[in-house]
Amino acid sequence: MLILFKNKRVIPYSMSRADGRGNEEFRAAFLKTKVLNQAKGSCYIELDQTKVMVGVFGPRQEERKFGFSETGRLNCEVRLTSFAAGAGMNKQMQMAAERNMSAALEQALTPSVLLDRFPKAVMDVYVMVLESDGSHVGAATTAASTALADASCELFDMVPACHVVRVNGSLLLDPTSSEEALSDGSVLLALQPSTNEVTQLNMTGSWSAAERRAALELAMGGCAQLKEVMRSTLLEAAATAPAS
Repeated sequence: MLILFKNKRVIPYSMSRADGRGNEEFRAAFLKTKVLNQAKGSCYIELDQTKVMVGVFGPRQEERKFGFSETGRLNCEVRLTSFAAGAGMNKQMQMAAERNMSAALEQALTPSVLLDRFPKAVMDVYVMVLESDGSHVGAATTAASTALADASCELFDMVPACHVVRVNGSLLLDPTSSEEALSDGSVLLALQPSTNEVTQLNMTGSWSAAERRAALELAMGGCAQLKEVMRSTLLEAAATAPAS
């Protein structure tokens, strides 16, 4: 895992966004846990028109084909509805996108889970992207980590994730799909905010050292904001849960 710097963020450019947000603003974020009765833990997230549902099941016994292991394993599976996939994506493209998202989700979440707490077993994380208007990978990661916490899975820390793009020299947090289409560079960051340990980092495009630093700092700040929303959601759910 990578540990990033903690310096104050400096964003060098600004622009007017179509929805009126500032460059460093999220869309209105809504999270809710315990939304799937049959799941051990679950979470639903909305970022305007980006909507994702996650259910956590298990642990279950590991299949022999994966070999012997004293620690547990996360199995992440992502599915896109037709609303999320879009008209320009055929079945093969959709399946490839789902596989890539599933692998990215496992990479982002696995370092945060105390896998030795369920040896020789698997925890299944099922993700359904219901609609996507940008930033759905970050939303899925954030919701999945919240669902793991809702399932009382022991974690080193929760893992928020967010997306930053560069459009005409401006850095934009939580981009919509139209902003993603206009971008010439992007950063997807997932990290454990309490230690600034990065569990996933994906950068595309050509960046100067100053731009790269500013983009990472903006993404880190966004993750810190999401961590507070995740924490508040879990605390609210615990406070309203019926007494056992």
